[in-house]
Amino acid sequence: MVKFYDPKDAADLARVEAILREAGIEYFLASETEAGIGPRQIRVAEEDLPTAEELLRRAG
Repeated sequence: MVKFYDPKDAADLARVEAILREAGIEYFLASETEAGIGPRQIRVAEEDLPTAEELLRRAG
């Protein structure tokens, strides 16, 4: 899994999650720290990264 997106807030996270779910792209949320504290990042499989980036670009 590779880093795909750093959401700005909860609404941004929900928006990007919805885009990925609708396209059937599996993802998971990771924290920047080992302790699980701090901002979350959205990670996707490396092979899904180009598609995920294109979907996000189209969504604006």
